[in-house]
Amino acid sequence: MTAIDVLLKRHTDGLDRGAPGVPTPAPSLHLTVVTCMDARIKVFDVFGLRHGEAHILRNAGGIVTEDVLRSLSISQRKLQTTEVIVMQHTSCGLSTFTDDEFRADLERDTGLRPTWAVEAFREVKISVRQSVERVRRSPFVPHTDNVRGFVYDVQTAELTEVD
Repeated sequence: MTAIDVLLKRHTDGLDRGAPGVPTPAPSLHLTVVTCMDARIKVFDVFGLRHGEAHILRNAGGIVTEDVLRSLSISQRKLQTTEVIVMQHTSCGLSTFTDDEFRADLERDTGLRPTWAVEAFREVKISVRQSVERVRRSPFVPHTDNVRGFVYDVQTAELTEVD
């Protein structure tokens, strides 16, 4: 049985019955969380979120990329969000290699270099600051007064705000 088959069975046997109590795609806290795709991060648990309260945007590293800005723009302009949390974390896979290494690997394996940025980093706080600043400077994201960045420690669950 594949992992997808396992998850489909869990869904069939599970408790998910959709979102009949959440009448709109607009999150009730008017909040978007940008974070990493790392499987150790349980975003709803980290912030005590409930169903329907926030938009969650995840990618490798929790980096604010062009696609994240696209989603934030839609979230704010069409779905009533006004606040943004950028949360990256300790022991991130993106801190274990460089952009050049990864691009070289891809070119060696495929004969092509990617057109997109990898955005690997060494210091997570610097990466958080950069992502927060990208949101604040984006002309497409209208609500930038309350954009805050955090580092989540995957070992201790400590959440530290980055100034």
